[in-house]
Amino acid sequence: MSTSIVFTFIGNDKPGLVEKLSHTVSEHGGNWLESRMSQLAGHFAGIARIQISNDKADALRAALTALAGDDLSVNLEDNPVTTDSSAYKTIKLSLLGNDRPGIVKELSGAMAALQINVCEMNTNVSSAPMSAEPLFSASAEIQVPTSLDINALNDRLDDIANELDVDINLED
Repeated sequence: MSTSIVFTFIGNDKPGLVEKLSHTVSEHGGNWLESRMSQLAGHFAGIARIQISNDKADALRAALTALAGDDLSVNLEDNPVTTDSSAYKTIKLSLLGNDRPGIVKELSGAMAALQINVCEMNTNVSSAPMSAEPLFSASAEIQVPTSLDINALNDRLDDIANELDVDINLED
C-alpha cells in the first residue's frame, strides 16, 4: 500500500536545491510524480507530489522536514484531496493589458463567485513594445463547472475586461 505526500518548498535560489530535495526523496524510496517549480526574486519555490510506500512514509516526512533551515522552508501535506474531474471542463484563459493594481483580485474574485477553480496561473509584467508602459499578462488553466453557462462566463469576463481595460480570452 502506498500514500501520496505533497510538499512545498521555498529557499534562496542556488545550485543544488532541487538535487537536495530529489536525493532525499529517492534515498527514502519515494517516487517523484509531479511538480511545479520556479525562480522568482532571488528565491526558488515549488510544489511536488511524491508517492511512497506506507512503511517508508514517516522516514521521508522526517527527512524532508529536517532539510528546513535558515535558507529553506519545507511544508508537507499527506493524502492530497482530489476533485471529481467529471464535474468540470478544463479551459485556458489569457489576459493582456496595461498593468495596474487589482487585476488578479478582480479576475480571481469573478472566478471564485462562479465556482471556477484555478489549476495553474502564470502572471508577468513586461514593457509594452511601442510605449514601454508596463504590460500585465496572465495565462491560466481553469476548471469550469460543467453546469456553468459558458455565455454567462464570457459576459462576466467581458465586464471585467471593460472595467480593467484589458483583453481576456478563453480557449477550449
